[in-house]
Amino acid sequence: MEKNVTGLDELLAGFAAGTLAEPAQALVGAHLELSDDNRDYVASLEALAGLGIEEAQPVALSDRDDALAAIFASEPISVDTASAATGNVNESRDPRLPESLRRIVGSSLDGVAWKTLLPGVKECKFGEIDGCVASLLWVRAGRAMPSHTHEGTELTLVLQGGFKDSDGHFERGDIAFADQEVDHKPIADEGEDCICFAVTEGSLRLTGPVGRFFAPFMR
Repeated sequence: MEKNVTGLDELLAGFAAGTLAEPAQALVGAHLELSDDNRDYVASLEALAGLGIEEAQPVALSDRDDALAAIFASEPISVDTASAATGNVNESRDPRLPESLRRIVGSSLDGVAWKTLLPGVKECKFGEIDGCVASLLWVRAGRAMPSHTHEGTELTLVLQGGFKDSDGHFERGDIAFADQEVDHKPIADEGEDCICFAVTEGSLRLTGPVGRFFAPFMR
């Protein structure tokens, strides 16, 4: 099966234009950190966007003098202060976690507060951000998730290991798409637990017999 190339191109275009919801913007940024497959494409889109800005007619800024005065009056932020604000002082960087995700996830996957959904399947939700729900999913190596579909859309970025479903095989750095037209059963690769960062719009709906049994416990 071929991966959803058209959907990925649209997502990359939204990233280059800066129009994606914050968690989706972070997810695509992480994808570009982990994989060089689409970096040139995004760079070309950003170059086109820059050309459009150069050709646009200038617009006068309102309250320009007050805005500049406020900027010059503010105290400069030192490197140490910036690090403290993001909670990264003296913390070791987790190589599995791209820089783009640290603002949402933190500096390491080891300190994540996992919640068990099913045997071999755990999740950590970061709440709703900019209209989307951001979360981490952990699936034990070789374990299958219950069959499910989605009320809205879901973007999934593989951070560790890999998985396969009806759309193909996804490894570290790959993005998978799912929506109400997709009913799938992701299966984690053997040999290494699978960890993914997911951004969802709408809820997940379990469709298999086992999934329907556990559905009341997965709110």
